[in-house]
Amino acid sequence: MKNLLNQKEILRYSRHLLLPQVGLKGQEKLKSAGVLIVGAGGLGSPVSLYLTAAGVGRIGIIDYDDVEDSNLQRQVIHSTSRIGTPKVESAKAYLSDLNPYVQINSVNSVLSAKNIENIAEEYQIIVDGSDNFSTRYLLNDYCFFHKKPYIYGSVFRFEGQVSVFDARYGPCYRCVFPNPPLPGVVPDCGEGGVFGVLPGTIGTFQATEVIKLILGLETNPYGKLHLYDALDLSIQTIQLKKNPQCKICGENPAITTLEEMAYSCGFYGAEDLLPADWNWSVMELAQKQKDGYPLRLIDVRDPVEREVVILEGSENIPYEGITTELFKNETLPIVFYCRNGIRSARVVKKLRDDGIDKAFNLAGGTNAWAREINSALKQY
Repeated sequence: MKNLLNQKEILRYSRHLLLPQVGLKGQEKLKSAGVLIVGAGGLGSPVSLYLTAAGVGRIGIIDYDDVEDSNLQRQVIHSTSRIGTPKVESAKAYLSDLNPYVQINSVNSVLSAKNIENIAEEYQIIVDGSDNFSTRYLLNDYCFFHKKPYIYGSVFRFEGQVSVFDARYGPCYRCVFPNPPLPGVVPDCGEGGVFGVLPGTIGTFQATEVIKLILGLETNPYGKLHLYDALDLSIQTIQLKKNPQCKICGENPAITTLEEMAYSCGFYGAEDLLPADWNWSVMELAQKQKDGYPLRLIDVRDPVEREVVILEGSENIPYEGITTELFKNETLPIVFYCRNGIRSARVVKKLRDDGIDKAFNLAGGTNAWAREINSALKQY
C-alpha cells in the first residue's frame, strides 16, 4: 500500500506517530478525512487551528462576516492586519501557512437550506462554530438526513457546552432542544460578553471529539452533554436520551425533508423584534432632549458597562431587574437603551405586550449615539 505521507509530513506528525492509538495508520486516516467547520469566529478559530495542525486532509470553512476589532479578543486565527478582510480569507491564509499539506476550502457565504447540500457534501463530519439557533437546527437536520456526526459547541460569558450528536447512535440536537427560542429571547456573546479564552477551551474540546471520531478512539461519544465552567474549571457531563417524540428522529417525525423547514441562519436586530414606531433614533432622542421634552431614559445594561460609556440623564435598571410593575403608572415616555439596542428592544417588547404603551427603544444604543451624536464617547 502506498504511503499517504511524505517525509516532511512524517516529521511534522512525528509526535502523533509515537502514539499507539494513532501511529502511521491513524495519521493516514486523518489525512483522508474531510471536516466542515461552520463559522470562523470564536469556536471556529481553535477548531480549525487544531484540525489543521493535526493533519486533517480537507477542511471546509464557511462564514460571511469580516474581521472586526472586537473579534480579536478571542478569534485567534485572525489578526489586526486583517481587519476588514472576510473571515474565511483570513482563516485560509493563516491555516495554509500553518500546514501546507492540508487543503483549506473557504466559502464566503451565509449557510442556508438552499446551499448546505452542495457545500457539505464532501465532508464526513460537521462542526458547529456558529452563534445562532437557526444554524444549529439546520446543521442538526442536515446531519440527520445525511447520516453524519454533528459536533455541537456553544459559549456564553464563562460557560460552554459540547456534545456529539448523531441520531444513528443516540439523540440528536432536537431531542434535547426541541424548539428554538423566539428571536432575541436568548442573548448572544455580543450582548452578554464572553471570557476570551473560553472559546479556545470549547473549540479545542470540539476538535478533540472530531479527531477521536476519525481515529475511532471512543466507541460511544454520543448522548453526552459536557458543561464547562471556566471560573472553577469544572466539567459536568449530563447523560442524554433519544426523545421518542422528536420532530425529526422520533417515532412519528414531523420533519421528513430539509426543504420543509425555514432556516434564517442570521442574527436578530431591533428591527426584527419591534415595529418601527416603537423605536426612537438617536437623532430623535437628542432633539427631544435639546427641546426639553420630558421623558425617562433608562439604561438596561449591567453597571460594569456604564464604566465604559453613559448617556447623560439616564437611570440604570439592569435588564434582569426590569418588571412591568415598575412602569405601570408611568405618565412620561420611557426610552430604554443598551449597547446596540437589542437588550433594550426585548425590554420594550415585553412592556408593550403587558400594556405599557409609553415604552420606546433607542435604536442602535450607545454605539449609535457615539457614532452619530457625540464622537467623544466610546464605542464597544
